Amino acid sequence: MDLLDKLTILTDAAKYDVACTSSGAGDRAPSGAGMGSTADCGICHSWSADGRCISLLKVLMTNRCVYDCRYCVNRRSSDTPRAAFEPAELAELTMRFYRRNYIEGLFLSSGVDRSPDHATEQMIRALELLRGPCQFTGYIHAKAIPGTDPDLIARLGLLADRLSVNIELPSQKSLALLAPGKTKQNILGPMAGIRDGITESRESVIKYKKAPRFAPAGQSTQMIVGATPETDLQILRLTQGLYRKFGLKRVFFSAYIPVAQDSLLPALDTKPPLLREHRLYQADWLLRFYHFSAEELLDEEHPAFNPFLDPKCNWALNHPELFPVEVNKAAYELLLRVPGIGPRSAARIVRARRQGSLDWEDLKRIGVVLKRAQYFLLCRGRRREGLVGGWKSAARALIDGSPLAQTEQLSLFGEPVRREQLREAAVECL
Repeated sequence: MDLLDKLTILTDAAKYDVACTSSGAGDRAPSGAGMGSTADCGICHSWSADGRCISLLKVLMTNRCVYDCRYCVNRRSSDTPRAAFEPAELAELTMRFYRRNYIEGLFLSSGVDRSPDHATEQMIRALELLRGPCQFTGYIHAKAIPGTDPDLIARLGLLADRLSVNIELPSQKSLALLAPGKTKQNILGPMAGIRDGITESRESVIKYKKAPRFAPAGQSTQMIVGATPETDLQILRLTQGLYRKFGLKRVFFSAYIPVAQDSLLPALDTKPPLLREHRLYQADWLLRFYHFSAEELLDEEHPAFNPFLDPKCNWALNHPELFPVEVNKAAYELLLRVPGIGPRSAARIVRARRQGSLDWEDLKRIGVVLKRAQYFLLCRGRRREGLVGGWKSAARALIDGSPLAQTEQLSLFGEPVRREQLREAAVECL
């Protein structure tokens, strides 16, 4: 099999993995020696401050796998073409792509050919060639395989900028059902090892500036949403626990895409739950930057996200006793809870009001999204001029139109459904 055929097969096999950003990576060669660059703005389908889209080569070492995970296109029983790169082939291919300015980094994963240790050894050899003879100092994200020997993961972490271990499914019960070759312990064990390696590396760098850095961009994980019956509340609680226990940089969510017929999986014609994935990302942002907890956003009575409102707006509308707040007096933590105000604009408000009281025009200049925030704020004790209606009017105005558009079906012959009718129905549901 020639190199192009291998590349076609192994890049296609890697497309279902979404855990590939690089925020936080530093420069491995401050002196400017070597090839490649790592920018704090990120690699792989990320956008830099000046609007550039930064990409990486996203590929598997091999798609041969000893596991038979029912949801995976590369599982052992799948009738799909198989291929594998030799370490030297992958290193040379990466450098060719970089020299042609196609990529600025590498995302490397692998199927479990023979054993987790063997697959990891192949990845290590490829990265050693890139970091050594090829002098590639750009960003590399490597996937740590569950069940791998800790010593091999330690070697991998010294070569890669970021490591990730895919948790795949939200519970041990689902893993046992759909991925019988994997266990919770095999997944969380490497996560703990990576966490400890990052901590030790940071302490070493404090003592000795030139100490080797272990996964300087941290670790991340990915889980599939919609293949198993876990609720949004269960997924969000797991996400919160992963951040707290393992210090992850990101938890990625992947809407389940049916790739094979199986009685334990959704039907092949099932659409990926993209709206649910979107809501989980919004909630994840609230956990990381807005000081929310999973229990504040969802509870046992309401274990699923509202399809018509983003989680922050939904929370605010469910707590009318806290609003409206006076923008010139409210604490920073309370300002973060106001829809339309983010961490930056909240910090700007706190700084600006030291010079004098703020009005609505000041908030607009600061960057507050008044379209949402106006229902929850007071300026100098007054609501925004022209704002009428109560909480129901606020709910109607804040409803996200995209789910309504998805549910609206246009007819060629009958009277079209008016958007306002759908909006009123959504408000009544709320």
